[in-house]
Amino acid sequence: MTDFRSGFACFVGRPNAGKSTLTNALVGEKIAITSSKPQTTRHSVRGIIHRPDAQLVLVDTPGLHKPRTLLGERLNAVVRETWAVVDVIGFCVPADQPVGKGDQFIAAELAGIKNTPKVAILTKTDLVDHARIGERLLDLARLGEKVGIDWAEVVPVSAKSGDQVALLEDLLVQLLPPGQALYPDGELTDEPEIIMVAELIREAVLEGVRDELPHSIAVVIEDMIPREGRRADDPLLDVHAALYVERDSQKAIIIGHRGSRLRDIGIESRRQIEALLGTRVHLDLQIKVAKDWQRDPRELRKLGF
Repeated sequence: MTDFRSGFACFVGRPNAGKSTLTNALVGEKIAITSSKPQTTRHSVRGIIHRPDAQLVLVDTPGLHKPRTLLGERLNAVVRETWAVVDVIGFCVPADQPVGKGDQFIAAELAGIKNTPKVAILTKTDLVDHARIGERLLDLARLGEKVGIDWAEVVPVSAKSGDQVALLEDLLVQLLPPGQALYPDGELTDEPEIIMVAELIREAVLEGVRDELPHSIAVVIEDMIPREGRRADDPLLDVHAALYVERDSQKAIIIGHRGSRLRDIGIESRRQIEALLGTRVHLDLQIKVAKDWQRDPRELRKLGF
């Protein structure tokens, strides 16, 4: 199988550029949480695409941004560590927004990474007309010239509609080096289940909360064990999760009026967890306050950052 290719490609871009949605679309399964809130992704998430001619491992990274907290600095470090070791870099820019200073900053950093092919990806093309897509593609070409990047490809895609997603996959695969498969056939991610469960809960929390809250939420799975004494044909998994916020006022936001918000979070996240694990789940959510945890090195370590 001398023509087989394998390797890693990462998606980078500013927060809310559509990286996680694109990762899920390419893998064909939900392996990264998504939200309209920026900086949803907090660690590198690997999604594995199996083909007869290749194995493409996609690495979705947090959005590179100007950090205001120690957590932000660590998220940026994750991005830079990732793009330094992958075989291909996909630079994502959303079609519904002008190419801005944040995009220019990231592109300038990418220009310093030599010998790694870079693909410019215009995301969210379903949100704009063809004329706007053309303008943005020209902007990306000019940006490459300005910072000294010779894009291997410039491609517009819509993860939502699926437009050109298959083409992007083909383009990324062509840029991989020859090699053997890196993961067993059928494996879609190397994310531990306990991390994926925590992320699904955080995604449910993010929906509908106020704009200032997303960055203050962390989820830790304290226990995830099968319920004893259940019949083999009727298992139940007990999941105990702690939702950490930074202030008592944020705790009240998550709980909502008479517990309505927390109840909705429980219903939605339990539905997603059961779909992921293929078993019934009893979900226990506890809200805890860890004051200013995003800025506290000790709290960050406790929360896995």
